[in-house]
Amino acid sequence: MTLWLVRAGKNGEQEESALTNNVAVIGWEELPDLSSITTRENLRELFEQTYPESKKNTTSNKVGQIWTFTNRIKKGDLVVLPLKHSSAVAVGVVKGPYSYRIDIAPNIRHTLPVDWLNTEIPRTAFDQDILYSLGAFMTVCQIQRNNAEERIRRVAFGKGTSSTTDTTPMGTDEEQIDIEQAARDQILDYINRKFKGHNLTRLIEAILEAEGYITMQSDPGPDGGVDILAGSGPMGFDSPRICVQVKSSQSPVDVTVFRALQGSLNSFNADRGLLVSWGGFTRSVLSEARRHYFSIRLWDSGEVIEALLKNYSVLPDTLQAELPLKRVWSLVQEEDAD
Repeated sequence: MTLWLVRAGKNGEQEESALTNNVAVIGWEELPDLSSITTRENLRELFEQTYPESKKNTTSNKVGQIWTFTNRIKKGDLVVLPLKHSSAVAVGVVKGPYSYRIDIAPNIRHTLPVDWLNTEIPRTAFDQDILYSLGAFMTVCQIQRNNAEERIRRVAFGKGTSSTTDTTPMGTDEEQIDIEQAARDQILDYINRKFKGHNLTRLIEAILEAEGYITMQSDPGPDGGVDILAGSGPMGFDSPRICVQVKSSQSPVDVTVFRALQGSLNSFNADRGLLVSWGGFTRSVLSEARRHYFSIRLWDSGEVIEALLKNYSVLPDTLQAELPLKRVWSLVQEEDAD
């Protein structure tokens, strides 16, 4: 049994369709049905005809990934999909061979049937060596070091953690790593260890104050569904007036938490809500939140990191000392994926 990383679009544009339709997908939708392609050489010829301006090295790389998807991934293999639209990872089991489909979406043609075991695993559930490997730029690649398949399977089935005594960086033999995502994962891991429970609420309050809000934080303990009240203006009386609920658990919150925050808006005479869940959200929450986009927003760990980096320079010195970060410039490598 083999573990594969299979992305769903450079910017996650195929993620929702892949999860909803129980498939793993790749791009290159201009290519026709590849079911009859029996050799890698024939696939390369077809690719060059379809994409005549592709450079030689780029062509070799992409043909290799497409060949892997259509021929090397087998029934029973494990597929991992790092999500772009949330700070979560989906894991599934391949149920059959490659299939060319025209019934899912205009930007989806090349698919593998997948039984998605868990589509809401927070990135914080994985150790740094696994997250490092999930940061590979490639659309399709094998992950095999440090007993990765067994460790990810444990997390997907809820039978343990991904922890290991071997901390060797894990990855493929030829991969370019998303350095920015790797750095964010390090920050995520640090916050996960140092800002548990009420300390995460304290961090969120500091970010909101850096955004210009006047805040009041609830004392630790029962909070009536609200951890922070935030308002605009010199004294915090102006709109938007926000009720903030912060959940530091690594488990995704369900729709009951979302609806409880809705009820709190009236109780506190607020006109907006912010639900922060370090462990992310169930799909039912994400669906309901779309219908209430103009009244309640969601922050998972990824959005928290975004807001933190945006406002870090104006956070209090004491908080910067607790969470020491340094901005580093790096050369952007071209992503060699579709």
